[in-house]
Formats: sequence, structure tokens, C-alpha cells
Amino acid sequence: MEIQKGIEIFGLGLLTQDSLIISDIHVGYEEALNKKGVLVPRFQFKDLTKTLEGMFTSLPKLKRIIINGDLKHEFGTISETEWRHTLRLIDFLAKRCEKLILIRGNHDTILGPIAKKRNIIVKDHEILKDILIVHGHNLVEERFLKQKKIKTIIIGHEHPAIRLEDGPRTEKFKCFLKGKWKRYNLIVLPAFTPVQEGSDVLQENHLSPFVEDIDQFKAFIVGDKVYDFGKIKNLR
Repeated sequence: MEIQKGIEIFGLGLLTQDSLIISDIHVGYEEALNKKGVLVPRFQFKDLTKTLEGMFTSLPKLKRIIINGDLKHEFGTISETEWRHTLRLIDFLAKRCEKLILIRGNHDTILGPIAKKRNIIVKDHEILKDILIVHGHNLVEERFLKQKKIKTIIIGHEHPAIRLEDGPRTEKFKCFLKGKWKRYNLIVLPAFTPVQEGSDVLQENHLSPFVEDIDQFKAFIVGDKVYDFGKIKNLR
């Protein structure tokens, strides 16, 4: 489904200009939970690579794969799992594109040593013609946007999801959001990690300063296909 002309929802990512954009993988999240005493099985990397392999079966080799922030989870250290799995994931993705681009997220404070192992530069943003790709935990100056003639901003960070109820049964689904920030089109990616469902946009406070009046955003829920659920204000 096209979420905007020239930008297509593909799985939990976006396709545009021969580029795949995904966000919030959070490699090492299970290990971080284990350290806090939360006993969860470590299935993240296996499920992650299985999902990606399924996506690439119907894709040609891409010009770019852009990870829009929070490739790894731990803030102040690089765990053993993060070293091993992040390098393996980088190698996996690099084989399927001409260029792998890593955007710095708020969890990527010390991603540099891992990226350096593969000669990849961690960037604050990427620009594809009139599209700015930035993680979304910090705002961007409008002067910069005007200078670069940006029309659309794509962010992650928010981990949007919607909880649907059917009698006593409830289920949470990851979703894309589309709305406006000032005069710019704004698209919010769901978290790509299989471990976290995301934050319910109907009940929980939003995280990104780009998301101001969330009721005016449209939600695109990802299930067996993509469903356009319309504006969030109509779902309350």
C-alpha cells in the first residue's frame, strides 16, 4: 500500500527510491531484560532474520537499506550479544544492498565501535531528494529543512501500535502513522523488533516531539495486510 505517492509500506518498513527504510531493531533487548531479572527466551535475532529473509525474497537488490535509529538497545555499553548479533545483521543487510546507512537513534550513543568494524559511518540523518530520514527523538531546525527543500520527514522512535478490542479479547498491532509536523508531511515507522509490540497511540503518551496532535494522524495497521484505519480521533 502507498502511504504517500512514491512511498510504499512494505512489511514493517517503507520502500522509496530503491531504498528500504526500517527503524528500532533494538538488538540486545532480551539480554537487557535478563540482566534486570526478567526471564524471556532469546528469540529476537532468529525471528528478525527470518522476517528479513521473507521480505527479501520479493525484492531485488536495493540501492540502499536505511536503519533509522536504535539498531542496538543498551545505552551505555555494548553487550556481548549486541556485538555478535549486530555485526551479523550488518553483514546480512550489506549483501542485499549497494549501501547500508545507519542513522543515529537515542539508543545508539556508542554504536560507533560496531559500525567502525564494518567501515560504516553513523549519520544523524539521510536525505533522499525531498525526504528527510531522521530518528525523531530530537527536532530538526526549520531553517535546515527549508534549505534542503524538504517536503516529507520519516521518523522512528515512537514505536506506534494500536490495541483493538473484541469483547474480552484484545490484541495490539503495530502501525504506521501519517500526519503533519508544521507544514511538512510526517510518516512514523513502527518498531521493527519482534520483541516489543509498541506503544498504544490511543492510550499512551507519545515520545517524539515531532508528534504534536496525534488525533490528527492517520493510522495504517499492519496485520495480514495493511489496513487504513483513518484518523486516530475517530478510533477513540
